[in-house]
Amino acid sequence: MSDPAEQRSPANGGLRLADAIRDVKNAAADRDDVVVELREAQKTRLELLATELVPVFAEVPADAGFDFAISSGTQPRLWIDAVSHVTMGRDRRTYRFLRDTRLGRVVLAESHEIKPVAEQVTRYVAERIVERERMMEGDVEAILARSQVDVTGGATELAETTSRWQSFLSGLLLLLAGAAVGLVITSALLWDRLKALGIHF
Repeated sequence: MSDPAEQRSPANGGLRLADAIRDVKNAAADRDDVVVELREAQKTRLELLATELVPVFAEVPADAGFDFAISSGTQPRLWIDAVSHVTMGRDRRTYRFLRDTRLGRVVLAESHEIKPVAEQVTRYVAERIVERERMMEGDVEAILARSQVDVTGGATELAETTSRWQSFLSGLLLLLAGAAVGLVITSALLWDRLKALGIHF
């Protein structure tokens, strides 16, 4: 009498579940290796930027509210403060200096080179320090709210101004849509009355 296990085993050259599991595990390990390598490459680039900024970080007062730390994870980031950080773009080679605002995330600088981004981070740190000093002295006007300059030197439009224009245009569009609906309804009502009076066009 044959063993049931032997009856269940595939013929020579057939597929086995154990082999399939091993293949899937190997493929997953290869993918994980690629992800780890990409993450490490991004982290290395951010460390190069951090090295460039070491003299700047050294001059910042300890109580100024800056972080200056590289976080690990799926997307490594060089944190400047609680609302701004540098990360790598989709191509894994572009440095992107981002700042979170109430209106969304703003790109303060973007470049393949370290130097322009380092200069923009330095300017941002300086603006924050001056802004903090002015607020402590009673001048509550925020310097950063006035303008943001990108790496190429062109002045970008304020997000707040953009939001106001978008609100204005949205209101105007809503008003025009309401007027159009009112015109259609009025025309329909007048059409019925004209027909009732026996006037035809």
